[in-house]
Amino acid sequence: MYNPPPPADQSTGLGRLAATVERLRGQVREAHAAADGRALIELAKGILVERLKCTPVQAARQLAILAEQAGLAQIELAADIINQVAQDRLSQAADDFVRSVAAGKTPPAPHDASVGVRLRAAESGALAAGDTQAAAESLLEHALLPLGADAVAVWAVGVDASLTLAGSAGFTTEEARRWHYVPPGVATPARQALTERRAVWWENLAQVGLPSIGHRKDAESGRVAVPAGPGGRIVGVLEIRWPDALPPQPPQIQRQVEALAELVSHTLETHPYAVEHGPGSELVDLANGLYDSAMVLRPYLDAQGRLADFRIHHTNGDFVDPAGRPRGVVTGNLLLEAYPMMAGDGGLYEKVEHVHATGEPFRAERMTLSALVDRVPLTVIAAVSISRHGDSVLLIWRIMDEAARVAGLLQHAQRLGRIGGFEENTTSGAITWSDHVFTFYGLPTSAAPIPLRNLLRHTHPDDAVAIGRFLRTLLNHRRPASTAFRLQRSDGVSRHIRVVAEPVLDTDGELLAVRGAFQDISAQHWTEVALAATRDQLAHTEKESAEHNRLALRLQHAIMPPRRRPVEASNVNIALRYRPAEKEHLVGGDWYDALLLPSKQMLLSVGDVAGHGIEAATGMIVLRNALRGLAATGAGPAQLLTWLNLVAHQLTEQIAATAICALFDPETGVLRWARAGHLPPISIRGQEASELPMIGGIMLGALADVEYEEGQHQMQPDDILLLYTDGLIERKDRSLQHSQQHLLRLAEHATPTLEERLDHLLTHSKSDTDDDTCIIGIQFADPRQSGSTTSSGSTAPTHPLSPTMPR
Repeated sequence: MYNPPPPADQSTGLGRLAATVERLRGQVREAHAAADGRALIELAKGILVERLKCTPVQAARQLAILAEQAGLAQIELAADIINQVAQDRLSQAADDFVRSVAAGKTPPAPHDASVGVRLRAAESGALAAGDTQAAAESLLEHALLPLGADAVAVWAVGVDASLTLAGSAGFTTEEARRWHYVPPGVATPARQALTERRAVWWENLAQVGLPSIGHRKDAESGRVAVPAGPGGRIVGVLEIRWPDALPPQPPQIQRQVEALAELVSHTLETHPYAVEHGPGSELVDLANGLYDSAMVLRPYLDAQGRLADFRIHHTNGDFVDPAGRPRGVVTGNLLLEAYPMMAGDGGLYEKVEHVHATGEPFRAERMTLSALVDRVPLTVIAAVSISRHGDSVLLIWRIMDEAARVAGLLQHAQRLGRIGGFEENTTSGAITWSDHVFTFYGLPTSAAPIPLRNLLRHTHPDDAVAIGRFLRTLLNHRRPASTAFRLQRSDGVSRHIRVVAEPVLDTDGELLAVRGAFQDISAQHWTEVALAATRDQLAHTEKESAEHNRLALRLQHAIMPPRRRPVEASNVNIALRYRPAEKEHLVGGDWYDALLLPSKQMLLSVGDVAGHGIEAATGMIVLRNALRGLAATGAGPAQLLTWLNLVAHQLTEQIAATAICALFDPETGVLRWARAGHLPPISIRGQEASELPMIGGIMLGALADVEYEEGQHQMQPDDILLLYTDGLIERKDRSLQHSQQHLLRLAEHATPTLEERLDHLLTHSKSDTDDDTCIIGIQFADPRQSGSTTSSGSTAPTHPLSPTMPR
């Protein structure tokens, strides 16, 4: 809606000037409205003069009397008289509005003037406007602002289905300048309405993502785009913008908008971008100058002005009817009467209708044309071209006979196979080359073909023997022959060519001609060369990869040898398992460690370096040995992981790894632990297994400055604690949570000894990623008892820590 600006301060010179400008603008608007009203009254008076056979003065008096008797203003009565006489879409839109109000429905857009007056005023202003720009301004002021719209754009459709902004109102000058032209194929609201040939409404254009004039991605805005044109030929598109989201509109409003689109189409008939030459003698002359079948089609409208068919206005002299009828029988008929089979879905008639409506030309190299011959459908293949010229359509087709079809297929086969044919008459010396052979030799098609006997002059010297054998077999022994050679062109380019030829003999066995073909196999040759080089490189890479994998495996065995000296400890039973990946190239960076520190505490750790191969193995060595050295400081697990993270992030090439670091006191049974992105340990008490409460800690090497939390767990006599890497539970078809639950149920299985429990875990785990796996199991014995008891129930004296190494 129009909002007048706030009153200016008239105490200053600038304020008085602004007030004067606003007053003059109001007077201009009032003058325009009065002029539109006078135009409607004068038109109604003219209708009364014609109907009542009276003078203009008497008609004016009669109009005043009728308005007074009806209790209406003269302009409203004038609009009603015009609507009754015209019975057009504007009249229908006004009648629908009145009926909706009479039925108790709320008017869609209240306004001082009636809908009939507003629509007729918009029509008067549009027809009186000197250009489409003025018509757009009249539409916005009289008809669209009362509907809640704030801007309108009128697009003219070009012959190539492009869109040109013929007029706009409510948009800024910069927006109109940037959207002056929309090339064919660019998706916009107006383009969608043109392509679908119907009104398209958008509740919120931002949700659709179509760009358009005056649209911002972050703002809600309703839009409607309506194609405009007489007789089914679209000459423009009317696009209307609402400032906010647009709810679904009633049919009365939709018909008003369509009536305005029909109104604005009349102003586009004279627009310079929409003006096209009619089907005069120029188009007929154009059709007559073609060697293919051509017909000029004119639209045939029904009683309501809608497109019903096309009249065949003219056929050229070379016209060939698919049914074999003479051109005189076809000319003058309706298109669907002459060719009823064109009316199928996606058929030729639909293409003609689309071109006539949008102006977008249509081309097809192969299209099926159908005609009825004695009620029997006849189908032919033709190349088709359709274009719009003014209000007419030029339809051109070229029917392909069997010879032309085979020749076309052969040409495509030669192009795809990079083949060129030749024939050489040995008697007359005449040589015929296809275009592809000239291309192989790097010669223009106007150059003289090269005889076979001169082929050696254009061959690489290393291939002279092969060419000589080919020519002797073909020309002397008169047998078919073939060979491959390198063709040396005059521009220095070398092509790999295969030539195949056979002799043509007479009844006496004399050589008459040679026929054959050249094929450019350069791409195949270089592909084979590249494949050979790739195979060599792959073999070398596989050898290097195998060597790296063997080196990584040796490094793993060096850092975790099968045997090592026992570590003295008491009150604890410990078992370790390591299962390497079955494939050497999957050797990973999993590690475990169990070390008795000078403080008589035990350092327990497991970890997993990301990746496989020698990089992962060397990273594992760095972190494992660094943790051993840092543990000698007596720091707690959280501080040890903080320092180890600095090693992974800064002192190496940013190793990424997960780990658990734990310190176990054999005297008290207290376990202090910290984690860096690793799975928590599992505690087994009696026959119940559970994970220790999760504590925070991101993986090593992710960030430079990280602090880790520390947890504490009190072990009871005969409690078992398991530390493991994810290779024990990883599955490709199961989530990690599902695999952890399965591991807990598996850990609850009772076994005579701790080592058998770890063996049971490895045997029955359902991991399928073939990754390294490490497990540490510790079982605590209460030192206050007279002796420590193992899980099998036998009394065991204090014994050394003897971990079981990889099996």
